[in-house]
Amino acid sequence: MIVKQTGTFKLHVKKMYQQEKEALDEAIQQIISDPSTGEMKMSDLAVIQVFKYKYKVQLYSLAHVYLEKELVLALIGQGTPENFYRELKIF
Repeated sequence: MIVKQTGTFKLHVKKMYQQEKEALDEAIQQIISDPSTGEMKMSDLAVIQVFKYKYKVQLYSLAHVYLEKELVLALIGQGTPENFYRELKIF
């Protein structure tokens, strides 16, 4: 499986602390092991799945798209619930 990252996703990860990155890596490993993990969105975000995970007490959302034909997992966005979906609509 090929895992790709958007530019925005890379910038978010670059600004994270090491422990936050480790929690994100665990969430990504869960998605890789079962790509159907996460909640499928509707309407204008219909192709996006969102997987939620916790780091300490903060809830984070990780948006991804899984293309079965090519076995590609595209990591789109990551962040806290405030403004998360509004930022996803830019894509």
